Amino acid sequence: MKQGQTKSERPLSPIDEDEPPFQLSSGWSWTRLGSIASYIQRGKSPSYADSQGVPVVSQKCVKWTGLDLSVARLITPESLDAYESVRFLRTGDLLWNSTGTGTIGRIVILRNPPPKLVCDSHVTVVRCLVVDPEYVRLWLRSDHVYGTIEVRAAGSTKQVELTSQLANNQVVPIPPLNEQHRIVSKVDELMALCDRLEATQTEREQRRDRLVTASLRQLQDEECLTRRREGTKKGKEANEDILSIFVPSRESVFLQNIPRLTTRPEHIKALRQIILNLAVRGYLVSQDANDEPASDLLKQIQAEKAQLVKKGKQQKEITLPTVGLEQAPFALPTGWSWARFPELGTFGRGKSKHRPRNDVSLYDGGTHLFIQTGDVARSHGIIQTYTKKYNEKGLEQSMKWPAGTLCITIAANIADSGILSFDACFPDSVVGFIPASMFQNARYFEYFVRTAKENLLAFAPATAQKNINLEILNAVRIPLPPLAEQHRIVAKVDELMALCDQLDANLATTQTDSRRLLEAVLRDALAPAMGKTA
Repeated sequence: MKQGQTKSERPLSPIDEDEPPFQLSSGWSWTRLGSIASYIQRGKSPSYADSQGVPVVSQKCVKWTGLDLSVARLITPESLDAYESVRFLRTGDLLWNSTGTGTIGRIVILRNPPPKLVCDSHVTVVRCLVVDPEYVRLWLRSDHVYGTIEVRAAGSTKQVELTSQLANNQVVPIPPLNEQHRIVSKVDELMALCDRLEATQTEREQRRDRLVTASLRQLQDEECLTRRREGTKKGKEANEDILSIFVPSRESVFLQNIPRLTTRPEHIKALRQIILNLAVRGYLVSQDANDEPASDLLKQIQAEKAQLVKKGKQQKEITLPTVGLEQAPFALPTGWSWARFPELGTFGRGKSKHRPRNDVSLYDGGTHLFIQTGDVARSHGIIQTYTKKYNEKGLEQSMKWPAGTLCITIAANIADSGILSFDACFPDSVVGFIPASMFQNARYFEYFVRTAKENLLAFAPATAQKNINLEILNAVRIPLPPLAEQHRIVAKVDELMALCDQLDANLATTQTDSRRLLEAVLRDALAPAMGKTA
């Protein structure tokens, strides 16, 4: 104060008993940050230059990796004449972000700054006195301080600020000075070890990702799959398990080590997609020459539809153009045919005529279940939730679809699919498909929609809210297997999806166990140090 480097401030209030978050070791003391700093002050807002000048530290410059002046805005050198000398940053100053979503609470220590470097009003400067500034930085970035700031900022609808008053009153556990230096040295050593561990883990995961990618590519190798299909025609068992389906040898590295290779959710997600792709291309189960071909099945469906039209139970549908083989995305196995939703059952959009749709008069005392696109999106194949319940007025302006209907979204969440587990109404943002009576259920078609989802999305116009229309869905070509093979495909996919579910569950358990093991190891490793006295 005599040298004019700091101003006389009000005495800080004593530390209450309930303020410190833990009990200190012998020789340590709790104090306030303002008591161990000669200067705590937020910067001030300057008048920025358009292009050339000197940098000003903003919250964007303060990163966990250090100070980044490449993103700093500039002021003219002449503007610095208005700054007091105490505001010019020095080696050892702590720069603590005071505002900004995702940036508040970040803190760095300054090393060899350029001359006359200053901060703007979004950064607080903490200039420590006697204590090791790096030790103070470690405390301020710990969960006891930064974690509290982050939680408070995330839970507030208003902008949270770290004021100079809050900074001054922040409690700090102070060990003897030599111990501060030892703590900083040990943290540096352990952080370097963590960096090496992280680099090793990243390298290991990259190798595993390359192996998984190559293995998954092998599972879809056309030559291998064709050999397998030709082999089954020569008399191999129809119900081979997954190991022999994908590759000729049961000694496949990938299939022997699925749990070890699928170490991330995206690995299992990719495996699910491959299973579905193989299913609808005829590679998942063996073909049987004795199965009634899909072409005969289509004729039976057409005959059934004609009878329903004749009896007045169904309107005559428009005739769809023939699917030419040159239009088909891939070659089908023997006995399969291309078909479209309208040719395979009842297909149409949901209905909700009344506006506004949220009119309470449609729902008061309702008993008729009503689903929305969100119920389909989170269904995982089987729709078990509903949004509201229509009353009789609501039902009158809508229509009810039976349990077992395949629902496909055409707005908001594009091409999500699920099968109704109950009778329900839905709006025209959802399309319904009721398979013809020959089909046991809509499971095969729901699995197909999952495989075709990306292609359906490609049809959606590039607008703010993507949507596809019924005309596009009418034209979607579906690879239709013989009915008996369809049953085998659904059974096999169900089996393999259950395997993937188990892999997901095992992965979650492994991650939880690993975290608990790490916590236990750290607790045991640190226990001796925690028990030591000064």
